Amino acid sequence: MSKGGASLYERDQQALSKMSFLRFFPLAVTGGDGAWLTGDDGRRLLDFSASWGAAALGHSNPALREAVNRALASQAAASHLSSANLPAVELAERLLEIVPQRARGRVWLGHSGSDANETVARAVVAATGRPRIISFKGAYHGGTSGSMAISGHPVQQGVPKAAGLSLVPYPNAYRDGGAEPAGKAALAELEALFAGSVPPQEVAALFLEPIQSDGGMLVPPDTYFRSVEALCRKHGILIVSDEVKVGLGRTGRFNAFEHLGIEPDTVVFGKGLGGGLPLSAAVGPEAIMNHAAAFSFQTVHGNAISAAAGCAVLDTIASDGLVANAAETGAHLRMRLEGLKQKHALVGDVRGRGLAIGVELVTDRATKTPAKTETALAVLRAFELGLVLYYVGVSSNVLEFTPPLTLTKAEVEIGVDLLDRALTDVAAGRVDAASAAAFSGW
Repeated sequence: MSKGGASLYERDQQALSKMSFLRFFPLAVTGGDGAWLTGDDGRRLLDFSASWGAAALGHSNPALREAVNRALASQAAASHLSSANLPAVELAERLLEIVPQRARGRVWLGHSGSDANETVARAVVAATGRPRIISFKGAYHGGTSGSMAISGHPVQQGVPKAAGLSLVPYPNAYRDGGAEPAGKAALAELEALFAGSVPPQEVAALFLEPIQSDGGMLVPPDTYFRSVEALCRKHGILIVSDEVKVGLGRTGRFNAFEHLGIEPDTVVFGKGLGGGLPLSAAVGPEAIMNHAAAFSFQTVHGNAISAAAGCAVLDTIASDGLVANAAETGAHLRMRLEGLKQKHALVGDVRGRGLAIGVELVTDRATKTPAKTETALAVLRAFELGLVLYYVGVSSNVLEFTPPLTLTKAEVEIGVDLLDRALTDVAAGRVDAASAAAFSGW
């Protein structure tokens, strides 16, 4: 894989723009199967990230490959912009069946969760005539200008925000005194906002993540979003559930919002929907999603290849029992990670649902000081040992687990043992901090 003596990773660095990089270690891959990646050095690497959840079915899934090959064998144009194609229509029909009744209007198809969230943010304001949007501090709804404009993650500081955006706290049980106090405090701030600077009748929509993933894999208190939903219904505010990373079975239920006991008006899908191909969808009321023709489009939106992949993903999740596997295997993974908490002082908290889990690292359990440096070294050392995972969080100290939905308990055992070794090496000072300096991380 060398060219002029350079490694694949070196060639990557010399040819590609770093504006699209989010690198944690020198990972260069030439292939993969299931939950395993093949490095350019021939190593087999256990993948506990699945490309941030995008490779939901694992790598080289046969059903996905067959669907894409079939669609390519007689390609139905490259878009649904100016013509209908069967895979796009079938995918839309399928998505309408899996969302709440109040969201069963129309489906918008795009390339990524970013463009889908941006489209919904534009559409709810335009269609309702209400100029304001509410989202959460720590929220990451995408990397386009419009999706960054409604996000609250500190990594996007300095990016212009939507003029009508208000950010409210996402309850953090670990850092805010437990689930109940955290939920009450967050709800009080939202209520105070409505009683003060933000008239609720001016708010078009509230964007939420059922688990705030990039903000630190935060799991909300059980009743919190039911109270939020009641407030929104009282004031005619639409609820948008961003399921991009944690939806489609990952939490042990098909839709992650099902854990919250609410029914959103609009559901946004991405990442895993394409099984690794560029694909997103926004599903919502006809009055919003049909606001105006040509309101939000790109030339290859709704292309038959990605849409066929989306149909294959939905079929495989159902036929292979992957929702149940995420629940069962995820529970086993979480149990094993809880075991690491008992062994390693670095581990402050383990949280999540199904195969969407976060492990927060701290330098001191009493003060809960984020272990930012140690987290970067932990993922680097894990990679050296053969495990791929990344970190998230507003303080860059939460290990994120979003493996393929096909993950097995045997693979859980392998991966947790590797992480155990990595944490041991970091705690013992056997990982040079300078070795992570070349990687900006999150």
